[in-house]
Amino acid sequence: MQARNVNLKSFVARLALTAALSLLIALPVAAQSGGNIPDDYYRAEIVILERLVDPDTITEQMAGKTIEPLEPAKLRMWVEDANGNVSTDLRLVPTGELHLSSAIDRLERSGKYRVLASAGWYEAFPPDYQGEPLQVETGEWLPAARQHSVEGRITIDRQRFLHVDVQLNHWQVDEVAMPPAPLELITWIRETRRMRSEEIHFIDSPTIGVLVFFKKIEAEG
Repeated sequence: MQARNVNLKSFVARLALTAALSLLIALPVAAQSGGNIPDDYYRAEIVILERLVDPDTITEQMAGKTIEPLEPAKLRMWVEDANGNVSTDLRLVPTGELHLSSAIDRLERSGKYRVLASAGWYEAFPPDYQGEPLQVETGEWLPAARQHSVEGRITIDRQRFLHVDVQLNHWQVDEVAMPPAPLELITWIRETRRMRSEEIHFIDSPTIGVLVFFKKIEAEG
């Protein structure tokens, strides 16, 4: 009888531990679906795409532009290695759960765009929020330069409204320069845009673009 009581206690303890672990696993989901939600909580969605055009047809002349060096950001939004493996410091949600997923499908079906990165995550953006720059490295791998064709950073701040600052460069290998120069700038994006929740914003250059969408998450009831 004593051995049976010990086994019963062990079984009850295991049940309690399983229930506790299940609760811990469910907490992030509940926070995203209307449970314990902090103030000023949003789902941020950023999609980076490339226009499928011949760079030689671009009329924008970048040769005379002063290219300010972009220091690599400490935090990674979407950073690919030479093999296309993605690393990030954000807890990204699956692309299929994004509001922009239907836009991604339409763009890819059009044959005019190639989606390079699709990042969505949940974060609180309270008033006077000063975000850390997020590193982006994607697009074609350029072996001569040991980097990707699209690189830069994106920063999210909030004053009265949310603001997104996009600083991206689009590079190609310069195969005709004498002496050889490894990189030639095709186009860039240098723009800060004020955002409204649940509005899709498109920030672009002749060869690359950024779709941005914010969804405010409210606690139900």
